[in-house]
Amino acid sequence: MKKVYLDSAATTQVRPEVISKMQDALANCYGNPSSSHGFGRTAKTAIEKTRKTIAKYLNAHPAEIIFTSGGTEADNMILRCSVRDLGVKTLITSKIEHHAVLHTAEALAQEYGIELLFVDLDGSGNPDLAHLESLLKRDGSKKLVSLMHVNNEIGNIINIEAVGKLCLENDALFHSDTVQSIGHFPWDVQKSNAHFLTAAAHKFHGPKGVGFAYIKRNVGLKPLIFGGSQERGFRAGTEPFHNIVGLEEAFKAAYDHLDEEMNYVMELKRYFIEKISKAIPDVAFNGLSGDMEGGTYTLVNVRLPFDSQKALMLLFHLDLKGIACSKGSACQSGSDIGSHVLEEILSPEDMEKPSLRFSFSKYNTKEELDYVVEVLQEFGSN
Repeated sequence: MKKVYLDSAATTQVRPEVISKMQDALANCYGNPSSSHGFGRTAKTAIEKTRKTIAKYLNAHPAEIIFTSGGTEADNMILRCSVRDLGVKTLITSKIEHHAVLHTAEALAQEYGIELLFVDLDGSGNPDLAHLESLLKRDGSKKLVSLMHVNNEIGNIINIEAVGKLCLENDALFHSDTVQSIGHFPWDVQKSNAHFLTAAAHKFHGPKGVGFAYIKRNVGLKPLIFGGSQERGFRAGTEPFHNIVGLEEAFKAAYDHLDEEMNYVMELKRYFIEKISKAIPDVAFNGLSGDMEGGTYTLVNVRLPFDSQKALMLLFHLDLKGIACSKGSACQSGSDIGSHVLEEILSPEDMEKPSLRFSFSKYNTKEELDYVVEVLQEFGSN
């Protein structure tokens, strides 16, 4: 059976050179990075080299990079510590954020009694910056804004510099979940005015279980996890050395080949939009995922003109045909829970139609996309 993987927004195929680097680390560099002997120093040196590599590409300082288990931990750590340590009384976010942000924000509102506010969205899912400004100016409380750079379901890209500027002008902290954009877009943290960013290696062809937080120097956060003095005392626990060097290899490859791979994947997306639009004329694209300018080049979220009975079987049928995609984020896949993102921006009538997220990578081909469109067209005509 033909196998087609179009769920790279959930997780990506690991690059062969990353696997080789990690295998070498597991076999030959097994010292504890906190140990004072040579085995440990070798591991510690490689970890600090990775920190410097990330900082160089992001225009950050190495001390601003803290390794975590991934994006979810980084989001939790930043939001929780900001409320606990920095006097945040108001958290401003949107209703289409990743659940790592939304569920943490809801928990913080219950635990600390902070005010939780949601910025208005337009029909495509973009935040209303005028409304955001009014929320920032409504009182003198210390505020934290958390808005993701690239939405993981509909691919919308926010104007992160404009949001950062509003936060700077109103003395607010700014956190952005950048899990879907770091490794896929060039970054300069100085231009973004963000205090906090998050990343996960498995979103850019690295290993699962490792990521990092960018935490601006001298912002005043204290540790969430206590124990040893790892990560400059900010995050205790023996570092997963093999994962960290795998992250570095994937990160370097992503940025060293960024233009080439971005152009390739962008062409795949453009081709897919053209093919599916011709094969299924009534297809629609959710959010700005069908927009080559306003949405990320890495995914499309399509709404198909199939009835409710067909909708129930669609994902199962694609799986039987060897096609991997998602009806929302990976957190929703395999469950009957609808997408909170689509529910926020679509009408009840449109929510009745099946929506699928197809996300692309350098490992996909146009021939694979032809096959997917053929399967969808055949399914719709039966």
